[in-house]
Amino acid sequence: MSTNGKQHQDWSSDYYLYAQKRIDPTALFNQVRKEVDLLRDCSKPLVVAIDDTILRKTGKQIPGAAWRKDPLGPPFNLNLVWAQRMIQFSAAVPGRQGEARMIPIIFKDASTPRKPRKSDSPQTWEVYREELKQRNLNRRATDLLHTLQQQRENAPLHVLVDGSFTNRKVLKNLPNQTTLIGRIRKDARLNYLPEEQAPKGRKRVYGPDAPTPERLRKDEEVLWEKVRAFAAGKWWDFKVKTIAPLRWRAAGKDHNLRLVVIAPLGYRKNKQGRLLYRKPAYLICTDTELSLETILQEYVWRWDIEVNHRDEKTLLGVGQAQVRNENSVELVPASAVAAYAMLHIAAMKAYGWAGKPDVIPAPKWRDPNKKKRSSTQDLLNELRRELWSRAIRPSHLNDFMHHVPQETKSEKCYPKLCDALFYATG
Repeated sequence: MSTNGKQHQDWSSDYYLYAQKRIDPTALFNQVRKEVDLLRDCSKPLVVAIDDTILRKTGKQIPGAAWRKDPLGPPFNLNLVWAQRMIQFSAAVPGRQGEARMIPIIFKDASTPRKPRKSDSPQTWEVYREELKQRNLNRRATDLLHTLQQQRENAPLHVLVDGSFTNRKVLKNLPNQTTLIGRIRKDARLNYLPEEQAPKGRKRVYGPDAPTPERLRKDEEVLWEKVRAFAAGKWWDFKVKTIAPLRWRAAGKDHNLRLVVIAPLGYRKNKQGRLLYRKPAYLICTDTELSLETILQEYVWRWDIEVNHRDEKTLLGVGQAQVRNENSVELVPASAVAAYAMLHIAAMKAYGWAGKPDVIPAPKWRDPNKKKRSSTQDLLNELRRELWSRAIRPSHLNDFMHHVPQETKSEKCYPKLCDALFYATG
């Protein structure tokens, strides 16, 4: 509304657009997904990153809002914030040099139901427990995955998740033609495949114990392999260890897994700074035939969904609308994320994958060699320029361009004809 200059006008129609459910975010994201397929190589699997995020709220009566764990809180203390939980799917649109940009294709409400009071009836508590199962975050993710695969007619799909989705509920309910690449605990208990079966009794599913991811990282007998991947604007050589095939009791007997251990990558905050290291990463992949280069590169792409969350909240204000209507609570942030996705798709079509708008000059302090692609702020500035330039055209500024001299004498008061005739006859 502010971008279109409607912040001082009546906003009732904009409110009822969402409150009366006159907009369908599913239809918007379906079109976004079709545009993503046109921008990428459809002969390769679609790479989708999944993550949940919270939208902070202030009203205690907002549907779906509850106390959530603050992801920005310190690791030594658990902070809680009043917020609404959402789940997002972002599809990767690869570039030419190995980089990729994540475009949101699904943004759904993943809030939990309001807990009833102790004095409520047993039927109310039974409904609450059933809704709690249906609206579980992992179940919500798998349901959306099945819907996505049905729309794509079970085409190959690679799913990138963090540790919160690498669990029993997700792994045992993956759709067909879906490969999951996710983080795993460093002390996860894995097993080799059984070497031989007993002549009688039930068939063995799990073989002898395999080393935990942390033991594999410290095992000097297993050599590190160098794998090249594109990250942070340039190519890096990562050190990787792997074992395959393995089985994990959380994944069940239907999935043979590949364990990948990534050594910490050294970096410097400045040229004179000392060499620092981040924490190692432990990944599993449900496709043991997938190459290490593909696993590592696709999981590096997953970081861009965190960039999506930051841009959506800070630049587009997703979640800042403190609406209390049940429909508006779900539709307002989803529509804003769909607009964010369409903005980046339009930019790719207009300027190319790495193209940038050049109408507005860049700041002098910015190094043009370090910025490889246009940011969301650049696209928003260009969008505002195109919209606001229509309002400052010369035809709208005639009063400023052509000065009209004002009449300095006071206005003369001439009597009306009927008053003059009445006065003359009197």
